[in-house]
Amino acid sequence: MNSNYNYKNLVNMKTLKTLFLAVALIASYTLTAQVAVTTDGSSADGSAMLDVKSTDKGFLPPRMTQTQRDAISAPATGLVVYCTDCGDNGELQVYNGTTWTNMIGGEASQSTPNVTNPTTGEIWMDRNLGASQVATSSTDALAYGDLYQWGRAADGHESRTSGTTSTLATSDTPGHGDFITNSISPNDWRSPQNDNLWQGVSGTNNPCPSGYRLPTEAEWNAERGTWSSNNSAGAIASPLKLPVAGGRYASNGSLYGVGSYGSYWSSTVSGTFARYLFFDSSSAGMFSLGRAYGFSVRCLKD
Repeated sequence: MNSNYNYKNLVNMKTLKTLFLAVALIASYTLTAQVAVTTDGSSADGSAMLDVKSTDKGFLPPRMTQTQRDAISAPATGLVVYCTDCGDNGELQVYNGTTWTNMIGGEASQSTPNVTNPTTGEIWMDRNLGASQVATSSTDALAYGDLYQWGRAADGHESRTSGTTSTLATSDTPGHGDFITNSISPNDWRSPQNDNLWQGVSGTNNPCPSGYRLPTEAEWNAERGTWSSNNSAGAIASPLKLPVAGGRYASNGSLYGVGSYGSYWSSTVSGTFARYLFFDSSSAGMFSLGRAYGFSVRCLKD
């Protein structure tokens, strides 16, 4: 009896070992085999671990916002996602081990933080160009941003600490990042003048993100008409939360009015000058000034 029992037990153990070996072999094969997902039953290409073939369906990668993408912990090199709010209409992006890029290795588009004025229905950037955050007060230095000369692209001159030169530019692109000074009326950084540098999203030197542009004088007036008061208090209390970021003189490039005045360019020209929104603690309105002055830029979605 005991002999028969021991024999059966031995057989069962051998059977289990054989079964475990078979499972291990299958698992090993599964882990090293190529995978083909096809509609025609064809095998995977010899160079691919995963081969997807179809003539009526596509490959759908993970879809997420830029905030969700940036929350991925330690993304692997080659990780692919579709950023739903990057650029104008979303963008397929890949992580190159250091940063996110588009699929041809260029700089990945970023989402543009917006704010909508519920009265006018206009959609604006929620901060000044060059600012690191939305203004928490009229004098929030982190919300001041850069100071642009009218009609110039983002070439470095907009930095509050950029160097200066008195040599006027003779083309739309000066070829350097210096703030160009001019103390002689009409105080332009370019000679001869060009009225079409900031006209619409396709303006030659439009400094705004893709799909955005400088507002016109009429659009600034419509915005100002919704303020609770026609001064800096109304500007900061508005949906745009406009701070008193000051400006730079055309004559020498020095800063002035920081923490006291707000000066914001429009795309509108007036003769040899350009129109801008100005406000302080007592009033606000549209005025004209030389294009070599450095003022804030707030972009409007087209």
